[in-house]
Amino acid sequence: MALQSRRSEPVGNESLEDWKFIGAGGFGKVYKARHKDWGFDVAIKLIHHADGAVMSLCQEANHMDEAACPYVLRRCGIYEGYPPKGGPSMQRGIVMEFMGRGSIQTLQKDLSGPPPWPLAFRFAHHVALGMNFLHQKKILHQDLKPCNVLLNDDLNAKVADFGLSMVSTSALTSNTEMTGVVGGSYKYMPPESFDISYKPVRAFDVYSYGVLLWSILNGEEPYPAADRPRVELRIPMGDRPPCETIEQMEVEGLKDLIDLMKRCWNENPSERPTFECCREVTESVLSQHEKDVPGAVYQVLTQLASPQSHQHFNNNVVFRSAPRMRKQSNDTVDHPIRVKQNPVSVPTKNLTVADKAKFVDENRAVLIQSVSEVLAIAEELGDMVHPEAYSAIEAKTTSYGQMRVIYQKTLRSGGDVVKAAFYDALKKHHPRLVERPGG
Repeated sequence: MALQSRRSEPVGNESLEDWKFIGAGGFGKVYKARHKDWGFDVAIKLIHHADGAVMSLCQEANHMDEAACPYVLRRCGIYEGYPPKGGPSMQRGIVMEFMGRGSIQTLQKDLSGPPPWPLAFRFAHHVALGMNFLHQKKILHQDLKPCNVLLNDDLNAKVADFGLSMVSTSALTSNTEMTGVVGGSYKYMPPESFDISYKPVRAFDVYSYGVLLWSILNGEEPYPAADRPRVELRIPMGDRPPCETIEQMEVEGLKDLIDLMKRCWNENPSERPTFECCREVTESVLSQHEKDVPGAVYQVLTQLASPQSHQHFNNNVVFRSAPRMRKQSNDTVDHPIRVKQNPVSVPTKNLTVADKAKFVDENRAVLIQSVSEVLAIAEELGDMVHPEAYSAIEAKTTSYGQMRVIYQKTLRSGGDVVKAAFYDALKKHHPRLVERPGG
């Protein structure tokens, strides 16, 4: 059976060189290759030989054509040929633009956590734009998750993988039924979809987007230790990924995004927002950080290019990537706040009280990440630390958690004098955090 689509001119082996295997899945395999005439790399998705596989590939190709926009992966053509080590029979596939930075999932692994806030907010907005466009075209994605959001060389995000996509029968409401079967990854599937009588609707994608937002903000997969039976049991009972850590972070617009996330994973599909509403919220949040996006992109690309990108932050050297820290008491994860690439370097001689306070304020995120001798510093501050605050510091099992208490319960309300005293104690216990290299 010939592969038919709206853009059916085939790409054959004579046009491709430098094949490299990228990965595989239930659908088949993905390769990277250079197109000789076009002069740039492409990704080639090849399907397994199975009944109905060619028709499914054709449908996926047509969905990609329908959804062509800057925030959805672009299809460049179709492939028909004999790929390297592909066996004696001809194979068919989709030729797509190559996204050189992998996916949000691979970025999370490379960074050992979440990206800087401005970049996280841009990811959230790009996905909302792409999904809104899909739904406007009456297409349901049905498998939205970090590995299906791909990143180009500039870390712009695009929605990808339309293997489970369906076409809606109507565009009247956000919950219009779709033709097809239920698919997706169970950790991103809404509670109603575990019912055997469920018929897919657009609210399915909205729920998945809510969980995807959580993953973007936290830098990890939800329910890391839960298998499918447990997820199928607990999600309909109201369980959702924990939000305590990010809810305590003071970042402009974050509260609005968390509120959107929770509305997206509402147990009632009719209460979930449309993607048009989602993009309005994400656009507003991103606008508050847009000026910082280029710096965040540069920070991440520099970190990815460094052979030391995974070194621990508590070595009192230039910060690269902070590891996640696990509490011993309840086995929950304490995530670090995103930080600047380097602490601000300031002279350490002849600083006024105001200068020291300014340093402590401007480097809050870096210091929370990097200071390990927290109890010793608290003791140096003496009566400046209220007994209740000191008890809260002692109760934390990570230096990250202890430092957050210092900022929240002591430095925030103590004024410049307390911040200056904190600076002096910091200089004593962590001199490299406040001194110029070699100074």
